[in-house]
Amino acid sequence: MSENKIDPSLLSELKATTRITDDETAEVRELVLYIDEPFFRFREGQSIGVLVPGKDDLGSSYHKRKYTIVKGNQVSTGDGVELTILVRRCFYIDDFSGEEYPGRASNYLCDAKVGDSIIITGPYRSSFAIPDDKSSNIIMIGTGTGIAPFRAFIGHIYKEKNDWEGQVRLFYGAKTGLDLLYMNDKNNDLVNYYQEETFQAFNALTRRPLSGDEKALEHSLEENIKEAWDLIKNPDTYVFVAGLDNVAPSLDMVMIHASGSKEAWGTLKQKMKDEGRWSTLLYS
Repeated sequence: MSENKIDPSLLSELKATTRITDDETAEVRELVLYIDEPFFRFREGQSIGVLVPGKDDLGSSYHKRKYTIVKGNQVSTGDGVELTILVRRCFYIDDFSGEEYPGRASNYLCDAKVGDSIIITGPYRSSFAIPDDKSSNIIMIGTGTGIAPFRAFIGHIYKEKNDWEGQVRLFYGAKTGLDLLYMNDKNNDLVNYYQEETFQAFNALTRRPLSGDEKALEHSLEENIKEAWDLIKNPDTYVFVAGLDNVAPSLDMVMIHASGSKEAWGTLKQKMKDEGRWSTLLYS
């Protein structure tokens, strides 16, 4: 794909961009994209790719980054569809120079203005599939932007899979109390689901100022380890893990302690994978 020849079907229009976190914490924005194609089909929880202009390390004219679709709807005119993604403005530290650089895709999207054209790809199939059996238990574990697929996931469970019978648990970690605002979108707050008898969410903050989200997740699990471990041992439980790839070792560390040994945890985790009850959506 050249910079001058873009398939019109890949173009979306930015209809709205709203900051949903406090000015004193990391910037997270809700972006509403309009696709002028009524046959564009997707489900909440799937992802789209965003193509950012500018050559990447491999010489491509675009840098691609995937974002989870948290909600969407057919536009009233019937001519197109709208979908919503969440974007957290990111920066990274160069290992050699120690300098801070803006994340290419996140800053491009956070700086975009209403009316701008955004090139997209997809949608891509979600690695998270809701069990067919409504008596199944569901455990969601994540940090940071890992909450996006879970928001869509939880909404799907309680809105489209009526009368869910199994237990649904969310374990989430954050650096600060303000970061916990990222769990909630202004129109469809997770608190709406707290009234469901089967749903509970456990949040924790990191106890050390310089620690990351993964340490906060460890605290969330450790503080509720009996709740988490009893469900994980249950053969009717499905586990979904999302967020930065450092979530995985933090989760393993807590579960090794709960199970009594690295071998015991490894055996149970592999069994869940073999049975299709363990799914991850991790990124670096």
